[in-house]
Parts: sequence; C-alpha cells; structure tokens
Amino acid sequence: MVLKAIAGLLSPGGDRAHLSILIFHRVLSQRDPIFPGEQDVRRFDQVLSWVGRWFQVLQLDQAVSRLGAGTLPARAAAITFDDGYADNATNALPILQRHGMVATFFIATSFLDGGRMWNDTVIESVRAFRGAVLDLSDAGLGTYGVASYDQRCIAIEALLGQIKYLEPAARGAAVAFVQRAAGGVLPNDLMMTAKQVLQLRQAGMQIGAHTCSHPILASQSDRDALDEIKGSKAILESLLQEPVALFAYPNGKPGKDYLAKHVLMVRDAGFVAAVSTAQGVSSAATDPFQLPRFSPWDAGRLGYGIRMLSNIRIRQPQVA
Repeated sequence: MVLKAIAGLLSPGGDRAHLSILIFHRVLSQRDPIFPGEQDVRRFDQVLSWVGRWFQVLQLDQAVSRLGAGTLPARAAAITFDDGYADNATNALPILQRHGMVATFFIATSFLDGGRMWNDTVIESVRAFRGAVLDLSDAGLGTYGVASYDQRCIAIEALLGQIKYLEPAARGAAVAFVQRAAGGVLPNDLMMTAKQVLQLRQAGMQIGAHTCSHPILASQSDRDALDEIKGSKAILESLLQEPVALFAYPNGKPGKDYLAKHVLMVRDAGFVAAVSTAQGVSSAATDPFQLPRFSPWDAGRLGYGIRMLSNIRIRQPQVA
C-alpha cells in the first residue's frame, strides 16, 4: 500500500498526470539457463501482480489520448511487447487475461510465419554449438570458450554488441558466418504466425507496427527507412482489416537508433503515436511520437517497485 500511495503522489491524475509504459519482449515457458534473467511465465505472472497493485493499466492508445486531453487517471501505466515472439501469444496472453490486463504488441512483420530475427540466429547458433571453443576469428569476431552456460551468455552478448550496429549487408554477412561456424539446426518457430497476431487482436489486445525487418533506422537510407515504416503498417492493416495507429522504433534509443527525421516519417506515415526505449515517463508535454518506456530488472517486489517509482521521477527523457 505504501508503494501505491507514493506512486499516486508522483503520478497524479488530470493535467499533471504521468504515463508509465512498460516494455517486454519474451515470456518463456521455463527458465533459460543461458539467460536466467529473461522473463518466464512464473516471473511475468509475478510482475503483473505487482503492477496491478500499484498502477492502473490502460490500453496504450487510450492512455496516450487521455494524457493529451488531461484526463489520465493517477498511477496510469501501459504494457507493451516488442518484436512479435510466438510466446507472446502462447504464454503472455493467458497471463494478461488472468490479470484482466491489456497490452500492445509491436510486430516486425518480416518474421511472421517462420522468420527469425538476426539476433536470435546468433543466440540459437551459440546455443546449438556442440564444442567447447567457438572460433570466429576468420570473420574478426573473436574466439570464445563456451563450455558453460555462463560462457555462452558472455559470448552471445559480445557478439551481439559487435554485430548490432554494422551496416545491414555487413551485419547479414557476420550473422551468416556465425551460423555456419556454429552449425546445428536452428528453430523456425520463435516468431508469431499471422494467425497468432489475429488471435491477440481478437482477445482485445492492441497491435502496433515495428518495421518490417527490424533495422537500425539510423543506419538506413531515407528511402529504405520509410519503406520499413510504411511497409509494416500496410502489412498489419491488411491482416487485421483495421488501422494500425501505434509504432515502436527498433532498438529505440533516441539519437542513436532513430533520428529526428524518422520521427517525422512515422508521423507522416499516419501513425498517431510512437514509443522509444528512453527511460522516464510521459507527461502532456511529451512528444507523442517519442514516448519513453522502461521495465525494472529487479527480482524482488520492493526493488522492482522502488525502481518503477524512480523512473517516474525522470521527467525529461532524452529525445532525438
């Protein structure tokens, strides 16, 4: 009750309201030994029970509209998922329904129906590798001991950090090299099917666009960036047979992953709001096309709650 009371003081309703937007990616069926901190069903259920005690969870488009109108309730929050993982439909949806909550799912459309994101190709390649030492030095990516789960986690994080901001062609080549070097059969069911996207929508969840192939927009030509933004919107609208009004910038760091020109592209494409991954909360003064998002990583209830409250105090998140 104390955390709820403090949240009400820091995030009042009306024209002084603030909107906390949480961001998730996956909800695994069981704990991942390589990434033990990843959300699984037990953890996600626990987090929603905490959030439900402290905040009023609203659908994102309604929350954004009410924020601008000065009618947002106290302790307002929204829940979002990025990328379009299949476990969002199989695992997250039933838990959300059990808690009586709604969420917005931002879908990278190129990976529907059997696709796989580049980072997951790296992750699953390292996971599938049968040796104790993974030598990627011929591609300038280093050599890694991977005999333990901890070592595999370190190797994956190092590889993702090296590859993420390469130019698109170079990134593709690097990922392909890792896959060839590691060998093994990789999963092709990590991402949603079109049917699962429809299932989420029919269950009352909201669907947003997240580009087609999840590029770093700042590394794209203007034409390619615009095609990615508009293309994902068009594909989802064709699938859902309704407008898609919300967008999430891939990776989402203002000034690094997307620039001011991409904000204009999103607005001009017909979206009504967009989310970043800058920390902080939104107020009536926040650019609706650069809404910050944040999720605590603390394992315990008190630490999670305190970090949520600390995030409310970040009133001017960095924007492009």
